[in-house]
Amino acid sequence: MRFLFTVVVVIIVVFSASGQKKLERTLKQLNSGSVPYIYVNELESAQNQIILDTRKREEYEVSHLKDAIWVGYKDFQKDSVINKITDKNRPIVVYCSIGVRSEDIGEKLQKAGFTHVQNLYGGIFEWKNQGNSVYTNNRETDSVHTFNKQWGKLLNAGVKVYDTKKDN
Repeated sequence: MRFLFTVVVVIIVVFSASGQKKLERTLKQLNSGSVPYIYVNELESAQNQIILDTRKREEYEVSHLKDAIWVGYKDFQKDSVINKITDKNRPIVVYCSIGVRSEDIGEKLQKAGFTHVQNLYGGIFEWKNQGNSVYTNNRETDSVHTFNKQWGKLLNAGVKVYDTKKDN
């Protein structure tokens, strides 16, 4: 019995480390690091941050971080954010699925004069992978929109949602 428990723990650690390495490789390949990262454990204990979701509306509607404000990616309106967040020194955390699209939006916010913008390392996937809650309609859910099946391989926790509506 003890041997079986040890084997299960080793398998979990190996798969977890493998997933983390894939995420790390992907972010190094696709991001420039222009927007500093905030890590999940840091955000868990942070206070007074404004959290901006930079994914598609349908991704946000499946689930998002608690109190996150949807700003979109292709639909992003810099002026709308400036009108909502008048203090440009207020800490802002941007996130998407893993942190690629959010880096782009973070750069736009920096160019608009926001001084304390951070990108959530690993995005909502890493947030959920580390056991944190996500919400829809002010209720906790296990569902996370995975953008597509390729990106979905980086989500190891929760219920993967690939498509919320059929395209005609």
